Amino acid sequence: MTSVHEEISAHSQKQHAHIQSFLALEQKREQAIQTAVAKCERNEPFTTDEINAITSKMNELARGGIVPLRKHVTIDMVSEYAGRKQK
Repeated sequence: MTSVHEEISAHSQKQHAHIQSFLALEQKREQAIQTAVAKCERNEPFTTDEINAITSKMNELARGGIVPLRKHVTIDMVSEYAGRKQK
């Protein structure tokens, strides 16, 4: 039989790992967004496939209830952001 303290500790460790995974994915997502924006600004072809693949992984983690959902990104969203950024 495990103690309540051990159960709480295990639960906390699991939540911490969950959050760390989310933060790592968040960083990868931001890098992918910046890459897409930079390509858009240079009028180079780009996709949102990598961004949305990462977003899907983040949203799988979010279903656990600890971290927030993220919106999938469209090409129009990237173009609009790049246009606002250049002004």
